[in-house]
Amino acid sequence: MGDRLKTRESGFSLLEMMISVALGTVVLGAAVQIYSKGVGATWTVSQRAELQQDFRAASNMLTKDLSEAGAGLGNNVAIALPSGSTPRFGCDQTNTCYLNGVAGTYPLQSGTPYLYGLIPGYNLGPILNATQGATDTVTTIYTDNNFYLNCYAATVTSAGVVTFAPIVTTPVATAWPPPGCLPNSSVTSPQAVNDAVVGLTPGDLVLMNLNNSPIVGEVTGAVTATGTNTYTVPFAKASSTVDPLKMNQTPAGSGLNAAPVGATGANPQRLLVITYYIDNTVAPPRLMRQVSGHSPIPVAENVAYMKFSYDLFNDATSSPAVNCSNPGAATDGCNTAGASSGLLPNQITKINILNMAMNSTLMGAQYGTGTGYQRMDLQTSVSARNLTYANNYPN
Repeated sequence: MGDRLKTRESGFSLLEMMISVALGTVVLGAAVQIYSKGVGATWTVSQRAELQQDFRAASNMLTKDLSEAGAGLGNNVAIALPSGSTPRFGCDQTNTCYLNGVAGTYPLQSGTPYLYGLIPGYNLGPILNATQGATDTVTTIYTDNNFYLNCYAATVTSAGVVTFAPIVTTPVATAWPPPGCLPNSSVTSPQAVNDAVVGLTPGDLVLMNLNNSPIVGEVTGAVTATGTNTYTVPFAKASSTVDPLKMNQTPAGSGLNAAPVGATGANPQRLLVITYYIDNTVAPPRLMRQVSGHSPIPVAENVAYMKFSYDLFNDATSSPAVNCSNPGAATDGCNTAGASSGLLPNQITKINILNMAMNSTLMGAQYGTGTGYQRMDLQTSVSARNLTYANNYPN
């Protein structure tokens, strides 16, 4: 009987297979974890970059507008406004007001509202965090130097109607546009008053010096061309459907509709009354910019806080009032309590942005609520160089 060849078939035992699968799982898990962390880090970096970009754009816009406060309004500007029905800001042509659901009002002197280059809004914004308390608003006012309305002369031609036409000197007509109304020699003519891009539209505010009295009017309808470089603009009397900012009033004094027919003045200018506030009627909250009587536009979302203080200078006592959160009020919040007593907004020398905070979000939740992951804060100061026109800036 021959010998039978015995061979062992190649393969793995069950134990060897289990060990191999376990090792492979560990290696694969480590690779997946490394990949996941890399993707997460890339996403975080991109979100951080986007947050920085949004934050920089919002802060640049805010600080630029604050730095222009009072520009073009003259030395120590304080323009009396009509007082039959309190003029207001922060509202648009739909008669909707946005400063925490209400309108902003101009500061009073002896019962008369005055327009200044800067109007603080202490605690006029919504409460986003109970611990932090109410947010602030701020309103900056300056003339629009990109629209050359100052090349025209304004004349009241009928009740609530003003005609803008070339400035004419009698008996000899001068060249138009007059010297000095255009910014440089490369600009040869002003824009039409009804220009489709920059012209006057309902909700615009216009400062006119009629018969040597400064008067602010609100455009209430379409501009009509009535001749060569001549335009009529409606400034209808305030009612429930027009002039929501209540500028075109008829009380004696400074109301536009109290101005006599034929009243005229050179160098009218469009006013930009710009209010920054936080809108918490949407989620997440947004920083909004509202101009004159126009609808507000969002500047940035995920804004979590906004607070200001102000430095002023008392010319009578040659002393500063520093870091005043509510200047001029009985409780002004200044470093020296009561230092701003009796001072007016046109005595503000510096605007301090104490905190403007913007969050990024993670899975729809904001920073500070458990799952948010990033926040940026702005603290800076802006010179109000167009308000005091004096070198009285405290250190």
